[in-house]
Amino acid sequence: MTTVHFTCPDCEQTIEVNDAMRETILDTGCPVCTAAATAEDFAATCE
Repeated sequence: MTTVHFTCPDCEQTIEVNDAMRETILDTGCPVCTAAATAEDFAATCE
């Protein structure tokens, strides 16, 4: 399972998410402030 970091473009919160969480955020928005999210708001995690 891939892990990425999501950074909200509005509230600037950064959280680590898996693939399923990424898809949910893209569909429903930031889990903190509900701002719309795009693929550009995710960055790969170096492991």
